[in-house]
Amino acid sequence: MLAKAHSAALLALVFCATVGLWPVAGRAQSANSNDGPDPREIPLPPIKTKMDVLPGVNDLPVRTGLPDALTMNNGQKVMTVKQWKKRREEIKRILEYYAIGQMPPSPGNVKGREIKSQLVLDGKVKYRLVHLTFGPKGELGLDIGIFTPTDSEGPFPAVITPGGTAPGATPLPTLAHPPGQGHGVDALLPVVPTTESTNDTTSSGNPTNQPAGRRGPRPDNTDPEAVAGRNREFFRRGYAYVLFINNDCAEDTTLRNADGSWAFRTTRFYPAYPGYDWGVLAGWAWGVSRIVDYLETDPLVDKTKLIISGVSRTGKPAMIAAAFDERLAMAAPGVTGGGGIGAYRFSGAGRGGKEGLADMMKKYPNWFSPHLHEFWGHVDQLPFDEHWFLALVAPRPFIALEGLTDQVSLENAVKQSWLGAQPAYALFGVTDRLGTNYANHAHAFTPEDLKAMLDFADEQLRGLKVKRRFDQFPSDAAPKTPEQPPTK
Repeated sequence: MLAKAHSAALLALVFCATVGLWPVAGRAQSANSNDGPDPREIPLPPIKTKMDVLPGVNDLPVRTGLPDALTMNNGQKVMTVKQWKKRREEIKRILEYYAIGQMPPSPGNVKGREIKSQLVLDGKVKYRLVHLTFGPKGELGLDIGIFTPTDSEGPFPAVITPGGTAPGATPLPTLAHPPGQGHGVDALLPVVPTTESTNDTTSSGNPTNQPAGRRGPRPDNTDPEAVAGRNREFFRRGYAYVLFINNDCAEDTTLRNADGSWAFRTTRFYPAYPGYDWGVLAGWAWGVSRIVDYLETDPLVDKTKLIISGVSRTGKPAMIAAAFDERLAMAAPGVTGGGGIGAYRFSGAGRGGKEGLADMMKKYPNWFSPHLHEFWGHVDQLPFDEHWFLALVAPRPFIALEGLTDQVSLENAVKQSWLGAQPAYALFGVTDRLGTNYANHAHAFTPEDLKAMLDFADEQLRGLKVKRRFDQFPSDAAPKTPEQPPTK
């Protein structure tokens, strides 16, 4: 017993070395410590994994600044690319434990079967519906839609995005959403048995369809002609477009079983991997990697130029997928909000925004690692922050697509993450590969964002000249307010 306690104490000291501070006596207080979970919450049953236990919030110090991505767990500063490779593995382990949950390894057995193929847009584009199988005994599956131009032979750079059910695919039955999901109700208060299912045919945020998070009727995703028509810009500029529905990987519901466990763990990929505590976002990101497994074998797709994008809630797994899968050549998440690009330490109501760590733990704790919940009200004790995801993408291109009036993706939170990840890109001498673009909208993804994404890809992946910058924030151009004379 004493040996275990001694081991845990040493581990806590190692983590404190990473952030440069030592633990204080008792529970350290963050700036937001007056905020915290409702004491009536019904906790989740523990999920046993193979990961070692890391220090909890009681064992970690307060740090208001961002933890340095280039400082090893032993306190050594990363100075070379070789050291960075080792540091990447440390960062990934910390992020899986605290932020997103542990994901299963690659199954190594992804196969694709073409279900249908047809020409659309007067023969200018080819559409294929492909069913993927993988996992234990090949029993898991995912339908994807692949649109490729026909005016040249390819292979084409491809943009992968959760654009909704692929045209022609059979929608899967889905679990119900509890009343109040996403509307400020603490998701850990009710315990509701899974009794209801529906057929989900909705889109999950096709970036060229509508504003992010829009409620109500969705665009028609059953007709490949209609989907191709909404995405002409990809094909005009020589890109393939690959879509899938993220809910076919992990169901976006806070419904709980009678024992308090998440109901989403009873469907899709999760029953095949019970020894992993991955949240919904990690499930979506893991699904992206299975799509990459297949696209590497597709002769019409350039496997060296795969781009992952997503909007709002689907922008978060785009960031995660790029961080953990180095085969993705570029990431372009849009208006990601809480749990996305913006640093937790600079997000939330107290910072002028709408989505901080407290908001995420209240409304969407199912999206994350179960270990993140204990940092509600103690954000400054996180041993990481969101800039680590961006740093993991280095030296590959990454662009944050944001809105000038979006209060979900707070500008300063995004900027702090962008600045915090710069040293990782500087290590490779490619700071221009970390970009940002602000378009004139709120929480949305518009044709202006799409143009910025493709311009950035043209410049970074195809070596084309682009007459625009990708290193500016709105506050950089804001005129300074002149000093006012003292009031007499």
